[in-house]
Amino acid sequence: MTADEPSLRVGIDIGGTFTDLSVLDPTGIVAVGKSLTTHGSPAQGVIDALGELLRTHEIHASRIGRLVHGTTLVTNALIERRGARTAMLTTEGFRDVIEMGREHRYDLYDLEIEMPVPLVPRNLRIGVPERILATGQVHVPLDEDRVATVAKEFVAAGVEAVAVCFLHSHMNPEHEQQAREVINDVAPRLRVALSSDINPEVREYERFSTTIANVYVQGVVEDYLAELREGLHTLGVRDAPMIMLSNGGVTAIEVAQRFPIRMLESGPAGGALGAVAFGRRTGDSDLLAFDMGGTTAKLCMIEDAEPLLTHAFEVNRVYKLKPGSGLPVRAPVIDMIEIGAGGGSIARVNSLGLISVGPDSAGSEPGPVCYGQGGDSVTVTDADLVLGLLDSASFLGGRMILDVESSREALRTQIAQPLGITVEDAAWGIHATVNANMADAARVHAIERGRDVDRLPLFVSGGNGPLHGPGVAQALGSPSYIVPPAAGVLSTLGFLAAPPSIDVVRSRYSRLDDSLPRVAEALFGSLEEESAELLESSGVATGDISFARSVEMRFEGQGAEIEVFAPPVTETADWHVELEREFYDAYRRRFGPVAPEGVGVEVLTWRVRATGPDPHQALAFSSTRIADTAVKGRRSAKFGPDTGYQEVNVYDRHLLCPGAEITGPALVEEPESTLVIPPGGHCLVLDDQAIRVELGADKGPTS
Repeated sequence: MTADEPSLRVGIDIGGTFTDLSVLDPTGIVAVGKSLTTHGSPAQGVIDALGELLRTHEIHASRIGRLVHGTTLVTNALIERRGARTAMLTTEGFRDVIEMGREHRYDLYDLEIEMPVPLVPRNLRIGVPERILATGQVHVPLDEDRVATVAKEFVAAGVEAVAVCFLHSHMNPEHEQQAREVINDVAPRLRVALSSDINPEVREYERFSTTIANVYVQGVVEDYLAELREGLHTLGVRDAPMIMLSNGGVTAIEVAQRFPIRMLESGPAGGALGAVAFGRRTGDSDLLAFDMGGTTAKLCMIEDAEPLLTHAFEVNRVYKLKPGSGLPVRAPVIDMIEIGAGGGSIARVNSLGLISVGPDSAGSEPGPVCYGQGGDSVTVTDADLVLGLLDSASFLGGRMILDVESSREALRTQIAQPLGITVEDAAWGIHATVNANMADAARVHAIERGRDVDRLPLFVSGGNGPLHGPGVAQALGSPSYIVPPAAGVLSTLGFLAAPPSIDVVRSRYSRLDDSLPRVAEALFGSLEEESAELLESSGVATGDISFARSVEMRFEGQGAEIEVFAPPVTETADWHVELEREFYDAYRRRFGPVAPEGVGVEVLTWRVRATGPDPHQALAFSSTRIADTAVKGRRSAKFGPDTGYQEVNVYDRHLLCPGAEITGPALVEEPESTLVIPPGGHCLVLDDQAIRVELGADKGPTS
């Protein structure tokens, strides 16, 4: 292969505080980078950061053959309400569905409860005469004249986008398609989204909400991706970037522009995929993946070398950990919990006289006090710096010098003095509090899914994951934790380890009887054809596509379903019996050994995941430096509430070769993150350059 052939792969992830980058060739990691996120112009920030990384490492952009990008753009646009002026066209009498929701109070005893505010105000939610029954039969024909009149009224009101959400359109999309044709005729500049395209599933509240959110951010995403594509082309990148989706797959820009709501959790998905990739190499098929960045921390359970998936998500929750307090979205997403606990999370003394951390963050603008950019609220990073766990001179590889004295002063006035404690104890209190918060969230996340996190190894990543992962692991009782190379930018490595993938879905009620195999084969066949077309548009050859089938099932009369992977369809009468057996097994795993007997079972929703070939990307550093010792110096650091500062060795991560061993306490630094090896911990560098730290059996939680 010549030097000019596009052999490099690039991953880029825009986070709330940092933008992460990695460049890989077939042998592994060539370069990584991390820079502060530019919220005012994220696309230009990506171009500038990539350009700087390529110049630093003397890499020409024409060598980039594949670039995968994940971003918080969709999430931020929904939270900040920066989308298009959007209207909703719906069945007459149902315009308040998205405001009534499920009439569920997420806190029964809060008299001043805040409910999520719909993206479309009531005056822009208009009902028109039409009705399709739950069977898919047309009961009342669509009044096309009324649709045309309403579309003109929308234009006069300055509306830019319209969500067409009719009752039971998942069973028969005819009326929604008619409405789109009418709107395109009389108001061709309006962007139109159909709920039967975006989320053809039962439950109108979630379907309407998802469709509105999709079209609300579509213009923002299209403009951003067009700017990014043009900027990359100007930089010298030949091909259009691929986009990371929330389900853990990558897709073409055109698909992402059509379904931007599927990008909602694209960045966090990368961290989980990186955990899967390294877990397969280390033989850890079951893991708890923990990613902590500058703004948030994410936790995800990995089972049998696959992340758990969900198809329901809430964005912009009024209260982060309370289901029902946000806008519902129905889209495939890696199942994880996200809490406001990052390096930039703000610490304070609450009304009970206790230290609390987050969920608000100083972000990158102005950032923690130690950044010296105008931030005046003490943060987790300020505490870690005072504890000696961070080095003021080597942060971001020395490109940003941290002001430790300003951090000490902020800790003294905001935390230590009000509590009557030392600055050092205040710093440890912040460090321990955020660790405990994340451990508690992990337990809740696991319990809600019928799982147990005890004794699971913790896979840590993100700029602050290796720093706080040890405390979280000890609080959870984990036997060990694993830290990959380039942990601070792991999400970008996960992007490059992910195959092209897309999920399609359709709700069709079906009883379990002898006719089910014929129904299943027809439905699955249709979904496979649809998903294959989407993957082929991303450049995947037809022969390289594989399919995974699943269904959502429930007992008759229940209001919720569980997903069951479908066995191969056969024409025998026993197929539905086998499917029912799979359902009972899944039900008992989720809810316990006792399951209802003598109750009918039904299928509500059918799903297909189409996946392209695995990229088989090497994720270790392609070359390592050789030195007489990996020790780069010594530093005084505090590792526990009852210990003073200890002088410990600080190791250069890039000088640790496979087979190297370290006994804690110690610190291991690389430009993007710092790994803490606590007292009693034993570190071993594995063949793929990941580090496994075994925790001493006699060590209790340090938090």
